[in-house]
Amino acid sequence: MPEFDFAKSSYSTANYECVEVALNVPGTIAIRDSKDPDPDAPILRLAPATWASFTASLH
Repeated sequence: MPEFDFAKSSYSTANYECVEVALNVPGTIAIRDSKDPDPDAPILRLAPATWASFTASLH
């Protein structure tokens, strides 16, 4: 599997409430907690349709 290219969410705050999202792997949206220093920390993987439903519910 290709490596995820994570970017910090624009909703992250300066108080270390940071979420990173990777959109570069086809068919997979990856989400992680950027303040976890463990390189083996869990990554949540979602289908694009699930991600679209989630983000639509935030508006």
